[in-house]
Amino acid sequence: MAEAKKRLNGQVAVVTGAAHGIGLAISHQLAAEGARVVMADVLDEAINASAAAVKAASGMDTLAWVGDLSQEETVAELLAATRRTFGPAAILINNAGGGVIRPFLEHTPETLRATIDRNLWTALWCCRMFIPGMLDMAYGRIVNIGADSVRNGLWQHAAYNAAKGGVHGLTSGLAREFAGNGITVNTVAPCAVRTAALDHVEKVNPAFASQVLGVIPLGRAGEVDEIASMTVYLAGPEASFVTGQVISVNGGSTML
Repeated sequence: MAEAKKRLNGQVAVVTGAAHGIGLAISHQLAAEGARVVMADVLDEAINASAAAVKAASGMDTLAWVGDLSQEETVAELLAATRRTFGPAAILINNAGGGVIRPFLEHTPETLRATIDRNLWTALWCCRMFIPGMLDMAYGRIVNIGADSVRNGLWQHAAYNAAKGGVHGLTSGLAREFAGNGITVNTVAPCAVRTAALDHVEKVNPAFASQVLGVIPLGRAGEVDEIASMTVYLAGPEASFVTGQVISVNGGSTML
């Protein structure tokens, strides 16, 4: 019996912040569906190891790419490397981020800029660089990773929410602008997710971790594969009538 055709056969996907956590899980699932994945991160050794792991698990070619995607010229280099290696990208997953989570008045100019740079500028520059290629193909899937804290006003997340809220706004604006061009744009908004970062918070500030997890009715953090599965659905052909949406994967921490 012939092997079933995978949903993303022949497509090129770019995943930012792909060295670990949610981005790595997304990369694994995209490759398992037949995509060739460009995995970008600022962490040199980690992204190379993760790209090798995705290739070994899926049998699909991957490209590890290192750089700071909050800089326009760096994203231009990522675009060039993607086209040179695999061709134009039909899928863009804007997962790069990582905010400085602290009480608002304890932020410094540096931590505020870092939070905006990592979460908003990375998505802005990547969309600006990769959309023209999608226009040429009259097809594209952009999925941004936002944050459920934008909706529930989580403690110590004001600056982070400013950045991720910008991503949510970018989503609806781009979705409307390019709806007639075969390009969909959506956001997946997780709550707390079981990653190394959450493990660290639980060790150094267990009271805050308990407070954050306490707003989730299901009583636990999300798993990276739960976030990745929604992301990969939105990146696939069957999500062609879904655009401009912020979809929470949040254990009920906000409810419509």
